[in-house]
Amino acid sequence: MAFELPKLKYDYAALEPHIDALTMEIHHTKHHGAYTNNLNNALKGGEWENSKIEDILANISKLPVAVRNNGGGYYNHNLFWEVMSPNGGGQPAGDLADAINQFFGSFVKFKELFSNAAMTRFGSGWAWLVKSGNELKITSSPNQDNPLMDIAEVKGLPILGLDVWEHAYYLKYQNRRNEYVDAFWNVINWDEVTRRFKA
Repeated sequence: MAFELPKLKYDYAALEPHIDALTMEIHHTKHHGAYTNNLNNALKGGEWENSKIEDILANISKLPVAVRNNGGGYYNHNLFWEVMSPNGGGQPAGDLADAINQFFGSFVKFKELFSNAAMTRFGSGWAWLVKSGNELKITSSPNQDNPLMDIAEVKGLPILGLDVWEHAYYLKYQNRRNEYVDAFWNVINWDEVTRRFKA
């Protein structure tokens, strides 16, 4: 079964004014589409061709760099679209809120630490909130790497991810990554992040 580009659950313009429609359309159809096609091509005819993406990432050190780059790009963007919503923003509640308070002291401190991870990731990459055993951790990764990979510095299940590649924000924000990071907090789908936290 070849991997497929997922359909979004909202229109490209639905995250306006925080993330603009043109960026969403190009990001989804061109960038995520390319990662999907290139991943399928890199796996074609090999022993991993019919494997789940999570299993591929867990063994990424054994696979070619094309699988690492495009497999990461495929998975990361699948998560990214899901953890955003036109009805997003605000703060989490319940068990996730309790865990954030436990591991980071407060939501305000968590927001500061996560935003800092996004801002200090040099070049292209991602900021992550990760469920690692019974803990929550904040980390970042270069390029299309993620915490599911066996080569990751901080390993675990990503439950929130922010794409800080320039293609994710440059049309609207140019070099002002800080404004894009600030805008992201208005579209986070905390229901989906909570679902991943409880998985």
